[in-house]
Amino acid sequence: MIIDLNCDLGESFGAYTIGQDEEMMKYVSSVNIACGFHAGDPLVMAQTVEQALKHDLNIGAHPGLPDLQGFGRRSIHITPREAYALVQYQVGALQAMVTAQKGKLTHVKPHGALYNMAAKDRDLALAIAKSVCDIDESLVLFGLSGSELTKAGTETGLKVAHEVFADRTYQSDGSLTPRSLHDAVLHDADRVEEQVLRMVERQEVMTVTGDVISIQADTICLHGDNVEGVRLAKRLREKLV
Repeated sequence: MIIDLNCDLGESFGAYTIGQDEEMMKYVSSVNIACGFHAGDPLVMAQTVEQALKHDLNIGAHPGLPDLQGFGRRSIHITPREAYALVQYQVGALQAMVTAQKGKLTHVKPHGALYNMAAKDRDLALAIAKSVCDIDESLVLFGLSGSELTKAGTETGLKVAHEVFADRTYQSDGSLTPRSLHDAVLHDADRVEEQVLRMVERQEVMTVTGDVISIQADTICLHGDNVEGVRLAKRLREKLV
């Protein structure tokens, strides 16, 4: 069994540093790099690509909504046509930086509100999947396990990775608990480990209401901006190995 451990990185901006990128890179196998819309800037993008190549990691683009102040976590109504364009714009920018450093972009994972919107909105999901496919049909599309986004990716002809979250809680419909609720993020290492092992070994997760739902775990996400991120990543990698 091979399980990919991914992390959203490159989310610093100008004088503001977010996360511990280089430390996280020691324990994950894939990184999703912010592309300037919700976080990141050209210099941060280039530096994060350089670090990821040094650690021999899979490099993915992490396009989000144009919302620096809200970190891309606020829902903004956009049309499928707008989604197509903004994803292509951001992925293209990161792809250029990866290519310039003699690397290869491997995957795309939408960020935050865009990710959650596409998990439920078929038209938006199809627009995102088509945008990725038109750039490079060999790119892998990351999406919430069992969501409209993974369905759209498969329908478009892309290889998809069903993503699960180590440090987030789940609703009974398989969606992530909104961050506006107090129990959206897990901080206890034991609970995180228990949830991850259950998802990997039994392909299921317990929701906040106590229901148990089926889930497909191709890749596991840890958040770089979680204050416990590095410690959790180290512990999870050791446990999974």
